[in-house]
Amino acid sequence: MKNTKEINPRDGHTESPWQSVVSSVSDAAYASTGTGIFDVIIVGAGITGLTTALLLQKAGKKCLVLEAGKVGFGTTGGTSAHLNTFYDATYPEIESDFGKQAAKQVADSGKEAMAIIDALVKEYGIDCDLEYKDGYLFSENEKETVQLREILEASKRAGIAVAEVENNDVPVPFKLAIRFAHQGQFHPLKYINGLLKAFQQLGGTVIENCFVSAHKELDNGVELVAGEHTFQAGHLIYATHLPPGITAFSFRCAPYRSYVLGLRLKDKAENYPTGLAYDMQEPYHYFRTHVVNGEPLLIVGGEDHKTGHDDPEQAFVNLEKYAHQYYQVESVVYRWSSQYYVPVDGLPYIGRLGASKGNIYIATGFNGNGMMFGTISGKIISDQILGVENLYGDLYAPARLKPVAGFCEFVKENADVAWHFVADRFGTEDMDKLSELKNGEGKIAEFKGQKLAVYKDQKGKVTALSPVCTHAGCFVNFNTAEQSWDCPCHGGRFDTSGKVICGPPQADLLRVDI
Repeated sequence: MKNTKEINPRDGHTESPWQSVVSSVSDAAYASTGTGIFDVIIVGAGITGLTTALLLQKAGKKCLVLEAGKVGFGTTGGTSAHLNTFYDATYPEIESDFGKQAAKQVADSGKEAMAIIDALVKEYGIDCDLEYKDGYLFSENEKETVQLREILEASKRAGIAVAEVENNDVPVPFKLAIRFAHQGQFHPLKYINGLLKAFQQLGGTVIENCFVSAHKELDNGVELVAGEHTFQAGHLIYATHLPPGITAFSFRCAPYRSYVLGLRLKDKAENYPTGLAYDMQEPYHYFRTHVVNGEPLLIVGGEDHKTGHDDPEQAFVNLEKYAHQYYQVESVVYRWSSQYYVPVDGLPYIGRLGASKGNIYIATGFNGNGMMFGTISGKIISDQILGVENLYGDLYAPARLKPVAGFCEFVKENADVAWHFVADRFGTEDMDKLSELKNGEGKIAEFKGQKLAVYKDQKGKVTALSPVCTHAGCFVNFNTAEQSWDCPCHGGRFDTSGKVICGPPQADLLRVDI
């Protein structure tokens, strides 16, 4: 089902249920702002950027938010919107890699993120469907059961309210289930639009459709170039997943796609899940219910894989097949996918960028927990800019060194990058005739001795691009579901005309005249 009303655009062809909420920012902001000097410039208007901007504006800083698309254009507009105090990096893993005290700090930071969301909703009267739910994690075999018992005990040691229970809230057979108290869910775009409104009322400025192409460090701050406009600030925050260009974080964070369905069930309303539920498969699946346009929808997600690697359409097929095993599905109302980044040592990178002069900040590597880590990022970074000591600053510091915790993942992910850099140059198929390409299809092919990224739209118009990602030189692959060219190395994504959608690339794919 597609919404017939105006929808808020995001970085994909598929539509999430959140996109019916449109941001209230005018492009006229360029005219009023022009070339300006600010205390802080935040690049990215998702949950991370707007939380940080609001907290700093409240503290008296003059802030500017620059967004390449529209507010909520990135992962915030495509999240499954779970609020958890347990994470994709489990507490046993955190204990093993960072220690028991660090696990407790991670738990405390999750509780604080939940409290920040709750406080901002109440302070600004944000109607964002915020609900508190129990979260259920369950095992389906003996191996998973052993792991789940370890998660139970380590979560308790970290100070999380969790206990073994006799149900898992979904009709999936299980061996063991545990319940995490005071988890949550909300409508992400309603929430960040509430943050946006509050930020603007406090005098903050947001400019949409403003792609930052370069920055330069000055003696007392930074200078940004966005199109024909130049801005200066004392501090710069990249709330955009990876910072632009080739940095250490291009190799310390791996890009992944996650897939979600919004399903209408034949069952009665009381058969929809009342809480949040997660299995322990690899990749795992998750369930929750959200009322959209007055009707309950079952939100089912999973089938995650590295960006640009597996078949996105097959991921949707697999996910729908999985849902049909346990629910009487009447129809698929929404289906969408989104991107996130997995850090090599399990924890996100939040705070000052060590390679800078101390005025540039990043927040990345949130894994599948972007709403929570995006929120706590706002608190950590705003504290650092305001000169306030933050309890979690050292734990999540981008400059931290954890060679044991991240070494194996670092080697695995970057060996994959190197393989694609070489193999994709020799793995293309010759395409003697462009007519072999179907409407709505893209592929890497050779044409007159030249490798091209070729796309044919629904009307038969062919666009040819260089397949070489402008970030680090890997070859892009076509994402049929989202109608985009995705880089398998560092997650850069381009639309069918070659324009940068998201990720670290700063330049579009080169157009080729055929």
